[in-house]
Amino acid sequence: MAPAKKGGEKKEHSAINEIMSKEYTINLYKLNHGVGFKKLALQAFKEIQKIAMKEIGTPDVLIDTRLNNAVWAKEIRNAPYHIRVWLSRKHNENEDLPNKLYSLVICVPVTTFKNLQIVNMDEN
Repeated sequence: MAPAKKGGEKKEHSAINEIMSKEYTINLYKLNHGVGFKKLALQAFKEIQKIAMKEIGTPDVLIDTRLNNAVWAKEIRNAPYHIRVWLSRKHNENEDLPNKLYSLVICVPVTTFKNLQIVNMDEN
């Protein structure tokens, strides 16, 4: 048996309950490989939501209208190959919802996608 801890039990602090944000580049070309050409933009949104759920850790994902316009800018057939997004975890203001936090995904316009890294940002 393991020895007992001295000084009582410490309460673990969960990082999932903190507000955080990241800037992230998503390679939609790789994620949409093998998808029919009439479903590229729709599949792009599904992949963006999957990545946001995995990176931020909340099941509720809200997509901003600027991101919506950026994906649909070249119609359904020609979704962009890369997109730079800002993922942020925020508190729900509605107390009745089952999840206390949600993810907000916003498009970040960039001129080039070369040498961009994942950036952890403050909410300030």
